[in-house]
Amino acid sequence: MVNVVITGGAGFLGSRLARELLAAGSLDVAGAGPRPLSGVTLIDRVPVPPDLAADARVTVILGDLGELLDPFGPPGPLAGPLAGPLAGAEVIFHLAAAVSGECEADFDLGMRANLRATESLLASCRALGTGPVVVFASSLAVFGASGEHPLPPVIDDHTLPNPQTSYGIQKVIGEQLLADYTRKGFLNGRAVRLMTVSVRPGRPNAAASGFLSGIIREPLAGQRATCPVDPGTEVALASPAKAVAALLAAATASGPAWGGRTAVTMPALSVTVADMAAALTEVAGPQVSALIDWIPDPAVAQIVTSWPARVHAERATRLGLTPDPDFGSVIRAHIASLILAGHSQTLR
Repeated sequence: MVNVVITGGAGFLGSRLARELLAAGSLDVAGAGPRPLSGVTLIDRVPVPPDLAADARVTVILGDLGELLDPFGPPGPLAGPLAGPLAGAEVIFHLAAAVSGECEADFDLGMRANLRATESLLASCRALGTGPVVVFASSLAVFGASGEHPLPPVIDDHTLPNPQTSYGIQKVIGEQLLADYTRKGFLNGRAVRLMTVSVRPGRPNAAASGFLSGIIREPLAGQRATCPVDPGTEVALASPAKAVAALLAAATASGPAWGGRTAVTMPALSVTVADMAAALTEVAGPQVSALIDWIPDPAVAQIVTSWPARVHAERATRLGLTPDPDFGSVIRAHIASLILAGHSQTLR
């Protein structure tokens, strides 16, 4: 039996991952063969979706991850690195994080949520003494362009990180800490550099890349949306389904197949923002794409254009991961997911 913990379990990616695990009913941990899933623990500061809360196999822990895992915190049933949240976990998906825009606006928040909470999680995993598999959701934001280190036209598995934001720096540090805990034998760490995920369901968030979902999601709901970058801006994207597939591949790959302690960059669909708007026109009609307002925001544009837009992900390809075929298919999948979830009234 396999016990799984997902930090950030109430988020759109964490909840989707939880649903896929529960639907499968089993998990092949690090290539050792499928075993039945005994339970999924979801840790988040906000309530999880009702369908997950109602599943008898799901345990929900509400609270700030850093506080829950703080060995010097107040006494209680969750105090200390050995207690509550991670007890019995064989696989831990660490998705909880403050997003890019939040980290730029509030440096202390980013350090607390993305660095100190990750440090506490890794220390708690070590204290378990069981060597759990830890899948760390890193980001394309670990790469960036600077005067002394310009980005190559296409990044690959040998491109060195050069983050240009606090969020990207915090993710690089998390990758390196995970690698060292793995080297020391405290856990089996796998870091996955996720692309910007589009189309994200739900409400807008504070990520600098949030508009890459908003310019699709809001017009489909009959609402106006702002695009803060030039239409010709090229970006690297992945659908929610592809992002979850990358996380699962990290958990299930054997050691030799995973191929080392460094992070795996997932494949990406490279498109311009104009391509995205054109796909929206094709799928939903010109009256929908006309709801996009093109209003430049230099601060957002500076962050987004510092990220790579083209990826050659050889290691990920060997794991069986593939990019989305085109952005029109991503939009259609988003619409299908809304209909399946009973939100067809949000489509106009």
